[in-house]
Amino acid sequence: MSIEIKAPTFPESVADGTVATWHKQPGEACSADDLIVDIETDKVVLEVVAPQDGVLKEIIKGEGDTVLSDEIIAIFEAGAAASAAAPAAETASAEAGDADKVGPAARKLIDENNLDVNQIPGTGKNGGITKEDVLSFMKTGAPAAASTSAPAPAKAAPAAVAVNVVEGDRVEKRVPMTRLRATIAKRLVEAQQTAAMLTTYNEVNMKPVMDLRKQYKDLFEKTHNGTRLGFMSFFVKAVTEALKRFPAVNASIDGNDMVYHGYQDIGVAVSTDRGLMVPVLRDTDAMGLADVEATIADFGKRGRDGKLGLADMQGGTFTITNGGTFGSLMSTPILNPPQTAILGMHKIQDRPMAVNGEVVILPMMYLALSYDHRMIDGKEAVQFLVTVKSLLEDPARILLDV
Repeated sequence: MSIEIKAPTFPESVADGTVATWHKQPGEACSADDLIVDIETDKVVLEVVAPQDGVLKEIIKGEGDTVLSDEIIAIFEAGAAASAAAPAAETASAEAGDADKVGPAARKLIDENNLDVNQIPGTGKNGGITKEDVLSFMKTGAPAAASTSAPAPAKAAPAAVAVNVVEGDRVEKRVPMTRLRATIAKRLVEAQQTAAMLTTYNEVNMKPVMDLRKQYKDLFEKTHNGTRLGFMSFFVKAVTEALKRFPAVNASIDGNDMVYHGYQDIGVAVSTDRGLMVPVLRDTDAMGLADVEATIADFGKRGRDGKLGLADMQGGTFTITNGGTFGSLMSTPILNPPQTAILGMHKIQDRPMAVNGEVVILPMMYLALSYDHRMIDGKEAVQFLVTVKSLLEDPARILLDV
């Protein structure tokens, strides 16, 4: 029985998607819920799985093709009879076997450039050859396959070898920008071009938070079913309190209107192999430290596994990004439109500080608040950042709401 494999139903905010990677090839057996293909949208990568046991019969949309919501992308053969097709396909011929491991986009490049598929090393799943493998093979100057209609000139081989020698130590790899990366780039450029973006800096003494964390981290983890107490929860709660005091920092611009949000939905930037994603913590004013830490840990795991959905990243009234996890000492974060402010955390570093006329070594962190000057005045931005600093340097104020 043939089943049509369709692209996922995209939400209204997503017009279309791009076929990113085919994990199964025609003739390859699949079990129910096996991953077949990744569909990349402007925001996330969506997975399409096998509806039941069977064989992928035909690929209609190749890698790199644009697909609409619910558009047919492949034909799937279900049932026991279809499952038997895989062994038969393996014994057909060596040439057919090679075709199975070559993706549609890669096959097109191979045919257009008359390449020998047996000379191209595959880096895909089970040794499959991807479009990037073919491009890399072509870039290094490897010899093309001989034409079946006429023998290649005898002088062609030395020329190809010479190219390999010259290019061998200066290899370049040209990879098309993913849809997600292209969208991130577009939004960041738009943010700089459309907003009156300005950044103010301050520094915070992290010793009180570090001492509190050291004192209670074991009890915290035991009490909250293994949830670890980190620094991000303190920042989220401090920012939440500061947003309540300075509503303009929690607002957004919609055309000529200023939209003030009566809730705090804070996005936390997560770095993944596919690019930067910003899942959102909802109603952080009602969340405890354990709730924040558990949700962020879940975001991080799902982000690494490619499981974050569109619903996780929609909305958000403010964003926190932590470059300190990668060693950044200071940076200027870029706004996440339509939000009007973003807080940048950085590396904690011991520095000599003057305290009551004495030099003391303290663990200090630089904070950076980038904001849209069209919406937020400098006074409000500075006071907001000072409030965050004050709350972090005296964590009890977060709990006492003072």
